[in-house]
Amino acid sequence: MTGLMAPVPAADPALHGRSGSGATGSWVLAYNGFDPAVEGTREALCTLGNGYWGTRGSVPGATADGVHYPGTYLAGVYNRLRSDLGGRIVEDEHLINAPDWTSLTLGPPGGPPYRHGSAALLSCSQQLDLRRGVHTRVSRFRDAQGRTTLVTSRSFLHLAQVHLAVLETTVEAQDWSGPLAVRCGVDGRVTNRNVAEYRLLADRHLQPVAARQVDPETVLLEMVTSQSRVHIAMAARTRLRPDPDTGTDGMVDRRLLDDDPAYVGHELTLELTQGRPVTVEKVVAVATSRDPALAGVALSATARVARAPSAGELLRSHEAAWERLWERFGIDVAAGERQSLALNLNAFHVLATVAAAGPDIDAGVPARGLHGEGYRGHVFWDEMFVYPMLTLRRPELTRALLRYRHRRLDEARAAARAEGLDGAMFPWQCGSDGREETPSELYNLRTGEWMPDNSRRQRHVGLAVVFGVWQYYQATVDQAFMIDEGAELMVEVTRLFASLATYDAPADRFDIAGVMGPDEFHDGYPDAPGRGVRNNAYTNVMVAWLAGRTLELLDLLAGKDCGPLWDRLALRPGERERWDRIRHRLRVPFHADGVISQFDGYEALAEFDWEAYRARYGDIGRLDLILAAEGDSPNRYRLSKQADVLMLLYLLSAEELRAVLERLGYPFPPDAVPRTVGFYLARTTHGSTLSRLVHSWVLARSDRSRSWSLFTRALDSDLDDIQGGTTREGVHIGAMAGTVDMVLRCFSGLEVRDGLLWLHPELPAELPRAEFEIVYRGQPISVAITGSHVRLRLHPHGGDPVTVCVEDRVSVLSAGEVHVVDLASGGGAP
Repeated sequence: MTGLMAPVPAADPALHGRSGSGATGSWVLAYNGFDPAVEGTREALCTLGNGYWGTRGSVPGATADGVHYPGTYLAGVYNRLRSDLGGRIVEDEHLINAPDWTSLTLGPPGGPPYRHGSAALLSCSQQLDLRRGVHTRVSRFRDAQGRTTLVTSRSFLHLAQVHLAVLETTVEAQDWSGPLAVRCGVDGRVTNRNVAEYRLLADRHLQPVAARQVDPETVLLEMVTSQSRVHIAMAARTRLRPDPDTGTDGMVDRRLLDDDPAYVGHELTLELTQGRPVTVEKVVAVATSRDPALAGVALSATARVARAPSAGELLRSHEAAWERLWERFGIDVAAGERQSLALNLNAFHVLATVAAAGPDIDAGVPARGLHGEGYRGHVFWDEMFVYPMLTLRRPELTRALLRYRHRRLDEARAAARAEGLDGAMFPWQCGSDGREETPSELYNLRTGEWMPDNSRRQRHVGLAVVFGVWQYYQATVDQAFMIDEGAELMVEVTRLFASLATYDAPADRFDIAGVMGPDEFHDGYPDAPGRGVRNNAYTNVMVAWLAGRTLELLDLLAGKDCGPLWDRLALRPGERERWDRIRHRLRVPFHADGVISQFDGYEALAEFDWEAYRARYGDIGRLDLILAAEGDSPNRYRLSKQADVLMLLYLLSAEELRAVLERLGYPFPPDAVPRTVGFYLARTTHGSTLSRLVHSWVLARSDRSRSWSLFTRALDSDLDDIQGGTTREGVHIGAMAGTVDMVLRCFSGLEVRDGLLWLHPELPAELPRAEFEIVYRGQPISVAITGSHVRLRLHPHGGDPVTVCVEDRVSVLSAGEVHVVDLASGGGAP
């Protein structure tokens, strides 16, 4: 599609969610009208990205004004600032808001530009085409002279040529003829002001370096971050598309705008003829000093934009790249249009955050994507929820993201040594260089005061890293990665927890104290807040699991040609024996009735008055903030922000969990599973978007109706902004990826373990069919599941056959073979 843009089709009002979302099919997110209350949420949900950078779907030319928030974020580009908070100096690192490349305004010469939200706006609509990665906006304005003008913009960040972006703007004078002024440039006068509770912090991260004209069509802006000294250059080329009938472009004047050191652009004066649209093509190239093979950021950006073809050509290659990506990542489900749209939207935003991951980009998975400034753009354990979606489709993306962690291994080692520990202690929040970025204080909007934040005690982030390593290896058998990076990560995290474990000789048990679990509400005991808890069950069970996997890996690599690895690991006498002892004797607390206890002493805590607090506050997801405002603390109660113990049943099958516990000497009969699930379901606030996802997973086979209800709520976490305003600060990438993974692995019963590909499908009634493609050990496999059968097709390839187990029947698939299993009979046929 390279001609004039068609108006955005109207969204179906019946499909409108709380944020006013609609659909034209399952691939288009559409909005009608202008609503200041939800504009920030729409901007986040209409973010475009390619993994190198992301840009919020704000109105071109808008400024941060409490309604709009234009934001562009470059993967891995952080800066550190100090803030004075009433005499206390704090230092924070943020993913920086980069120069606004979408800056473009239109209006009468000498008069105010057209603005959304002004009286001049007659109508507006927008749509994000997920299949094509294109955002389109159509607006009609009527100025003070009564002249009506139609403005249509189309933008995209190129998926393959990741340094390029395009903004096309078509303007049509509908009932008038005359001049129109277009101001188009790159605006570096931006700050980090996207998150309300951060507005007391310093926010100006960029300093101007150069703003100049490169040639008559092109301008260049170069900025540098104030502390990290990352140089960012953006070159913008502005052209008018000639009228196909007259061959003219309508421009009568072009004037350079460079009177501000942080802004550069052109003002174009156009002579419009009634009913004859004029299109302004803006092609932008970006470069940063973190890019490889760089002679200079200014030279790189200007060279890229000079070589860039027309906007139409770029659109065609961009669409082709998205088509190829969707061939691998698309999931065809026979569900409602709303669910299909949400599933595609979630997959799109995950890909927009990580699609460019590779050896040339040193970046992790920000928990809020490249969509906003929530959590300061830091990387948490959320990556663990993202990896499965990637590993079974494009494993090289997972490998690149795990290398982000490996590059910061030395910093994790230093953090462990500083605490008197062995191995590597990864930070709960990570940014540029791997140091702990978790703030020591959290701003409570309910009280207007700062409160302690001890979440850095969540040592289990290291377990998430190595769980991703092991799952990647199971799916790929990538021995080279394990030798170069994976084994080192697993050994060093195992060493950390072995040094955290203390031996209780009378009980012949190991204990781990001073940690926080995934729950996040309990940073200690009622009489010892902030000091962590003892024997968090999730942490201890996963440590036992890890110790076993690390020993297994070392046995797998024994005798392999990996001398440098053994030199780096420098295994010590007795280490393996200690790890083996720990995996057999770590303490796991239980309640008297056999329910796994969240940590030592959890059963003795007071029960919480859920009914009273729901009646008083409605949404009690963040009970920590509510209780702090009342002078109380979650440490006193049996409650959880999100899944903690139940994370074990999310990561491990019931059989795997039972095997780990039995190896530790704890019987865990089948009836203990539903009792454990039921206990924590009743005591969780779902203060995290990840929580409903995990609960849906663990209920998928025992209570399918409730599981589906939780799943659809998790699916809509951002589309409906269920947390009441947090989506404007960035989407929740972990929950988005996790809902896709629910279809990919949970409902299909797909597992990768013990050298086999397992499928034990249990589709919900609301999901009668699911079709997708996976890659298992280098072999693409098409999977189609219905309530009655499973169909597997191993694509033609030159690799080894694949061993699969469907409903406990083992089969070997060769290249090009189709295998169908009748779920009713359990029989299968090639």
